[in-house]
Amino acid sequence: MTDLRRGDPTGLHRVLDPAGVLPQAAHRLDTRAELWPDEVRVRVERLNLDAASYRQLERTHTVDGAVDGDAVRQAVLDIVAARGKMQNPVTGSGGMLVGTVEEVGPDSPLGLRVGDRVATLVSLTLTPLVIEDALARWDGRGEQVPCDGYAVLFGRSIAAVLPDDLPAELSLSVMDVCGAPALTARVVAEHAARDGRAPTVTVIGGAGKSGSLSLAAARRAGAGRTIGVVPHQGEAGLLTQAGLADEVVIADARDPIALRDAVAAAGGPADVTVVCVDVPGCEGGAVLATADRGTVVFFSMATSFSAAALGAEGLAADVTMLVGNGYLPGHAAYALDLIREHAGVRGLFERRLEVSA
Repeated sequence: MTDLRRGDPTGLHRVLDPAGVLPQAAHRLDTRAELWPDEVRVRVERLNLDAASYRQLERTHTVDGAVDGDAVRQAVLDIVAARGKMQNPVTGSGGMLVGTVEEVGPDSPLGLRVGDRVATLVSLTLTPLVIEDALARWDGRGEQVPCDGYAVLFGRSIAAVLPDDLPAELSLSVMDVCGAPALTARVVAEHAARDGRAPTVTVIGGAGKSGSLSLAAARRAGAGRTIGVVPHQGEAGLLTQAGLADEVVIADARDPIALRDAVAAAGGPADVTVVCVDVPGCEGGAVLATADRGTVVFFSMATSFSAAALGAEGLAADVTMLVGNGYLPGHAAYALDLIREHAGVRGLFERRLEVSA
């Protein structure tokens, strides 16, 4: 039973409704600024909304082809006010934040100090959050959200001190997806060891944040061939210029036959397929693009895991399917190293930041 004087390292003591669930599953969290002994309070300076969440908000508040930024901003404010955290009720996803540590509980195991500038590596869907500036500096037209407020980290939360050699916006953007390259590298290495050959790796959404990092990670881990799948010529040009994939193909990932055939023409089927797109309906194509005894890694929060499992069964596909949970030991440092090493990856990230700005 949780000692209410000490709290629980999972943050269970912050759950208001319904009782007994973990913070991520809660409808509402306690956002009081006073800390339990193992907690840390962070003064927030920027939120990074999950891509699937932001796209859903953007689509919902687009009128006659134009995004109503004020409506998007108000939607985020309403979610946080109602739930005490940023958790999109449609996608179930949140994002992460950057801020400065302003108080550390005496029993906190996180190793943080007052004044540390950090990025949280746990989702906003389980992080108590209070917004105090009404997001006045955000126009509602990008995933990165200037913000003044505070957030609370638990004993089992994860946060990384921002590096001095990279801009904060770039570091935040990288850390938002740092689980993808780390797991991709692990899976590629395991396939190489098991099969005694360098595997073919396909990344669906290869020009995006998690996709570009996953392509770089696959090469670093020993992939023999990398295939990047993108939806249109514009992204194909960007990914080709970045030099991250041996083959760049254009295909609608929601069209399973088109995706299968495009990957096959580029040297597939893949031993490892990594799904990094933020649209639903890509499960069947990912399975068909993957060889028997291959692995499909789903990093998109738009994935229907029932559709993936039942689809693979219906196709008699002997594939292993993994859910990318966003955490592996050392994942943030690994992703930041990839950004430092690969000018092509960094260029794709910086271009996204420029467009967002």
